Amino acid sequence: MEPRWLSDEEMTAWVRLVAVVELLPGVLDGQLRRDAGLTHFDYLVLAMLSEAPRRTLRMTELATRTNATLPRLSHVVRRLEERGLVERAPCPADGRATNARLTDSGWATVRATAPGHVATVREHVLDALTPEQVGQLSAIAEALLTRLDPDRRLYVRQLADDPGTCRDR
Repeated sequence: MEPRWLSDEEMTAWVRLVAVVELLPGVLDGQLRRDAGLTHFDYLVLAMLSEAPRRTLRMTELATRTNATLPRLSHVVRRLEERGLVERAPCPADGRATNARLTDSGWATVRATAPGHVATVREHVLDALTPEQVGQLSAIAEALLTRLDPDRRLYVRQLADDPGTCRDR
C-alpha cells in the first residue's frame, strides 16, 4: 500500500509542530532552573501533588498523571525528598502502596515558582496568540490528545475520591 505522503501544507504544519515540541521544553526548563533549581518535570510532579487532595498521591497515580515510568518518578521524587519538597510514606489504606506528599516547603516552592512559570508560558506561548487562536490551540490539543491519551489519564484532573488517591477512610 502506498503511503499517504504529506501535502506541502501538512508538511509545513508538521515541521512547525516538531520545532515547538523541541524548543518549548528548553524554554520552560531554563526558567524553572534559574528561578527554583527545578526541571520542568520536577515542577510538574510538585504541581500534580499540589492539586491533589491533602497534596498526596499514590506513586502509581502520580506516575500516570506525569506520564512517567515508576523508576523515573522514583528517582525524581528521591531528589525532591532530599530537598525537603516531597516525602514518601506507606499508604495507610494499602501497605503495599507508597504515597508521595508535598511538604510545606514543597507547597511554598510551588507557590513561589508558579508566577514565573505562568509568565514564561504567557510570554512564549499564549501572548503570541489571539484569543481566537488560544481556542483553536485548545481544540487542536484536544484532538491530538484524544489519539495520544485515549484514556485521558495525563491531562484531566481527577476527582478527589478517585482510586488514585489514598486517604484514610
